[in-house]
Amino acid sequence: MLKTMTFQGFPGQQSAPGALDFPGGPQKLPFTSEAESEASMSEASSEDLVPPLEANEAPDRDGEEAAKKKKKKKSKGLANMLSVFTKARKKKSQPSSAETEGDSEAQSRPAGRLPTVEELKADLERGRLEAAGPLLALERELQAAVAAGGVSEEELLRRQSKVEALYVLLRDQVLGLLRRPLEAAPERLRQALAVLAEQEREDRAAAAAGPGPSALAATRPRRWLQLWRRGVAQVAEERLGQRPAAAAEGRTEAERAFLHMGRTMKEDLEAVVERLKPLFPAEFAVVAAYAQSYHAHFAAQLADLAQFELSERDTYVLLLWVQNLYPNDIINSPKLAGELQGVRLGSLLSSKQIRLLEATFLSNEVASVKELMARALELESQRWTQDVAPQRLDGHCHSELAIDVIQIISQGQAKAENITLDLGTQIKHMLLVELAAFLRSYQRAFDEFLERCKQLRNYRANVIANINNCLSFRMFVDQKWQMPQDLPSHLLSPLNELKTHGVDTLLQNLFGVLKPLFKRFTQTRWTAPAQTLEEIISAVGERLPEFSELQDCFRKELMEVVHLHLVKEYIIRLSKRRLVLKTAEQQQQLAGHILANAELIQRFCAQNGSPATWLHRALPTLAEIIRLQDPSAIKIEVATYATWYPDFSKGHLSAILAIKGNLSNSAVRSIRSILDINTGAREPSKSLFSLIKGCVELGSARAWNGRQNWRRKKGKMSSHLGPGKGPVGSHGKLGAELASEPLQLSPWPFSASPRASPEDGSRRGKDLLGFLGLRLPPHGDRPRGASAGPALQVRLRSGQGKLDL
Repeated sequence: MLKTMTFQGFPGQQSAPGALDFPGGPQKLPFTSEAESEASMSEASSEDLVPPLEANEAPDRDGEEAAKKKKKKKSKGLANMLSVFTKARKKKSQPSSAETEGDSEAQSRPAGRLPTVEELKADLERGRLEAAGPLLALERELQAAVAAGGVSEEELLRRQSKVEALYVLLRDQVLGLLRRPLEAAPERLRQALAVLAEQEREDRAAAAAGPGPSALAATRPRRWLQLWRRGVAQVAEERLGQRPAAAAEGRTEAERAFLHMGRTMKEDLEAVVERLKPLFPAEFAVVAAYAQSYHAHFAAQLADLAQFELSERDTYVLLLWVQNLYPNDIINSPKLAGELQGVRLGSLLSSKQIRLLEATFLSNEVASVKELMARALELESQRWTQDVAPQRLDGHCHSELAIDVIQIISQGQAKAENITLDLGTQIKHMLLVELAAFLRSYQRAFDEFLERCKQLRNYRANVIANINNCLSFRMFVDQKWQMPQDLPSHLLSPLNELKTHGVDTLLQNLFGVLKPLFKRFTQTRWTAPAQTLEEIISAVGERLPEFSELQDCFRKELMEVVHLHLVKEYIIRLSKRRLVLKTAEQQQQLAGHILANAELIQRFCAQNGSPATWLHRALPTLAEIIRLQDPSAIKIEVATYATWYPDFSKGHLSAILAIKGNLSNSAVRSIRSILDINTGAREPSKSLFSLIKGCVELGSARAWNGRQNWRRKKGKMSSHLGPGKGPVGSHGKLGAELASEPLQLSPWPFSASPRASPEDGSRRGKDLLGFLGLRLPPHGDRPRGASAGPALQVRLRSGQGKLDL
């Protein structure tokens, strides 16, 4: 990005000539040429303009010549005064003998006598501005002669022409000095300004008096002050129109022109304030005159440039000068701000031109930012697919993509704010749209990489590097850009998706290792789940070093995902286990196991940085629901649980209540109905039970249906197999139905031993017959060697459809 320009110049660049220091002599101002002045003055003698003197007042010519010889001296001239004011210039040579002679003649002139035309002409040619007073006196004598009469009109016009010819010489001397004021000695500059001020007063007096005598041509107002201001405008045009010196490489021609004009204008105006303002009369408004002239030429140059089709860089530089550098670094600079406060210079361009340029700049800048970000993403994607390992920075995998994109957007924002803060606000919203579009493209490219490049050696390292990128983008949006609260969440949603997909990819192998371990909860006794859970925790701990190159915040988020997975899988296995615990003691034992496992999971995850405190109540509260026996207390616990986990549904509750085999149907319905009450809980910001909805509903439906079916079958058996209703073996259909039921008749309901002893079989047979209201025949009535328990057990498991007694 173009750096902010200053007026200090660049290496190898020659500074502009000194302020208001112009080569060459003064430009002749049009009025009457010197040739005409010479011709006019040669036609008349001094007596034509000077009234005749008395005889006794006539000077002695011989005496004058003697005085001239005695008083001839060489003066030092104006060189010393000029060298004092402009130290860098060399002293001028001594004045000529003719100038010395002129000085002597002026000193020898009798007091009260006006000089002749030839004498005034000689004085003016020598640059003697003291001749302005006698010249004004001659002009007034001429006006008096007209008023007195007695002189022909032709003679009056001839005399007037001589006076005007002398005024041409005086005007050129005065305006020549004022055209290059810094080259003149201060005293001589004051003389020229005094003459100019006197002529302005005469112009105002003539205007107030009305038209002069008809015999003379109208010569006032002479408007020398306007001529001086016109000369100032020409000076500004010459100074600003000079060809800029060679600048550093990389700058366009327009940039060099802007820099030259801005630096020249600032330096020249500062010189006017410091060196000319103390000498000029206040009514001349010298600072305003120069400022307006320089401003007008600067504005004209920029207006002409704005008519052409500019490049993106020149459009930006033009707006930067018009809206920022010119008003702030020049007009409001420390040395000029106070002096130009009352000078209404205005803007360098019209408001319409500025709006058009701003619209062009915004369009160009947004398109440039979009293109640069797309190019950065393309280069980064190529590094992924080419299996280039990411950089390591402070022990973390690092990618330059986030830094590149942030710099691109920040530079676009800064360029607009350098022009005006309002333009920076306009482009901010446009850049936000482009950033959101870029992040979506970034997410799509990353997802494609996750799907297609799993076999690459640096696959996991690049996944980690891209997850770490999310931190830089998040900090950039949150800290550097002040936005409404709802906007960052919408803007950062692609980043959240990218991070989630990356973390899931990193954990995929770990969760695959844990899956068979969790299955043991449903395949083995629940009396020994602690050993299985310890194996799960150990497996997780062994894999955690693989994620050490994540940024700390993302490593904690990954550990939260692991924490959630452990709790979720534990609940799934608990719900899938087809347990029916009929006694309070059994339920309390299971609750104790769940509490111990919950403590182990929570302690391990917290030690490894999991911030998921919201999961701490998940398992202990379920254990409390299983432990409680009072339906009212269970209701309170369920209602509280639903406020913590709003996604806890009736299906999840049914799966837990199915474990409590001692609850009546009415009690279960009453407890389930508590979830119909609106507790005011909102949608959960983090999901737990919604992630296990399908598994829990399947498990709870099976448990609930098994419970209800068994109760229905119990009623049917009581009606068909009452005492004295015939042999049990005749009910083959009933035997088949019983064979399909998950009967839990042992005192320890968690599971049956894989190999039951004969005594267990005998006991279970007695329990079943007692439940059916039957009795075993006496031992002597049985066939020899028969055992009722094992036979009953085998027949029920084989599903043969009858009871072999």
